[in-house]
Amino acid sequence: MTPTVRTRIAPSPTGFLHLGTARTALYSWAYARHHGGHFILRIEDTDVARSTQESVDQIIASMRWLGLDYDEGPHYQMQRLERYHAVVEQMIAAGAAYRCWCTPAELDEMREAQRARGEKTHYDRRWRPEPGKVLPVIPAGIQPVVRLRNPLDGSVTWDDLVKGPISIANEEIDDLIIMRPPPEGAAEGALGIPTYNFAVVVDDWDMGITHVFRGDEHVNNTPWQINIFQALGAPQPRFGHCPIILGEDGLKLSKRRGAVSVTAYEEAGYLPEAMLNYLARLGWSHGDDELFTREQMVQWFDGSHLARSPAQWDPAKLAWVNAQYLKQADDSRLAALVARELARRGLGPVADDLMRRRCGLYKDRCTTVVELADWVEMHEVPVVPAEADVAQHVTDAVRPALVALRDRLAEIDWDAATIAQVLKQTLTAHGLKMPQLAIPVRVLVCGRTQTPSLDAVLALFERRTVLARLQHL
Repeated sequence: MTPTVRTRIAPSPTGFLHLGTARTALYSWAYARHHGGHFILRIEDTDVARSTQESVDQIIASMRWLGLDYDEGPHYQMQRLERYHAVVEQMIAAGAAYRCWCTPAELDEMREAQRARGEKTHYDRRWRPEPGKVLPVIPAGIQPVVRLRNPLDGSVTWDDLVKGPISIANEEIDDLIIMRPPPEGAAEGALGIPTYNFAVVVDDWDMGITHVFRGDEHVNNTPWQINIFQALGAPQPRFGHCPIILGEDGLKLSKRRGAVSVTAYEEAGYLPEAMLNYLARLGWSHGDDELFTREQMVQWFDGSHLARSPAQWDPAKLAWVNAQYLKQADDSRLAALVARELARRGLGPVADDLMRRRCGLYKDRCTTVVELADWVEMHEVPVVPAEADVAQHVTDAVRPALVALRDRLAEIDWDAATIAQVLKQTLTAHGLKMPQLAIPVRVLVCGRTQTPSLDAVLALFERRTVLARLQHL
């Protein structure tokens, strides 16, 4: 029987969930959902000095906003130290790992000597047990690390889900440190800290992970991990290494270089379905489809059609994708999002129906919820038209028509059809064309020269607001 597909995302809580990790999470989630499997969240928090609860909270909030629901977790590595130590002891007993008492100074001296001889820098395996080999005397006061007893010959080979067959000679691979001693100042009896490449293997083994999608910066880690799986006699997952995402400057987008957190895009007014759609296309395709639902992605994402070349982050394309989803979004949902944005700006609540109708009118002109909120905000706060717009459009020739229009608006039924009728009557009475009257009204009432149909816009204002703004002639 084919085993149940189990994928995972395992971010380090040393900062926000950035876009590359979010894309990896999306691919892992979609692959598991496509195959009816399970998706697991694991927090790799062994970098104790840099890991924070704030980062954990942000990661979970980002996953929730994106709708990447996980079936298990979050699991925390620091809660599994006893398990890692038990596995290390088993490996030492089986001859698959060994203790090393080299000091940092000795390692530095070792590397300098190798560089001086023109050799590749490698741990020289001085503490690696071999038949007939006499090991150095164990120094006093030094806590050992534990190293993997890496094979000395042969190759590590795997068929990558993205890159295809990859093979690396074992002679190129060092005897990796898999366990470090407790940090200085730790309580008596404290356990040592596993290194990334070891902990991730034990976790994937224990959690039954069958497929691993991750960034291709991990390609060099994979041979170590495969050798650890083999040393443990554990089933090896299939790996897929996705190319990096490049920023606008053509360099790698990362936590340390220009990346923006996922939650920052939520705050900037992007919709999660648009972000998922855009992230999915940064390294994967389904024919020429540019826009698709989560359900369609799950249906289509079988692990094929993953790009081998880096993807370019394009803010303009993301804005376009988001604009398409805004157009399709339910007006009530947008009203709630806009209300939240306006509340952040210190504005009070607006009647639900009125907010919904305003969102429905303006959403086709916006790329983000924040832009939509800017449109709605003009109904609630005073506007200050640009002096140049007033000078150009609110002229002596049109002022009589504006006064007449204001007087008529004060006495009619307040709906779009009646407002449209009054506008036409005013145009006829003063011999004007629609732009000659509509643009000055937009400038004075809305603070901008372009809006949707003027009758529809005015109908969504309070009558007294429109009349007050038309006083400023």
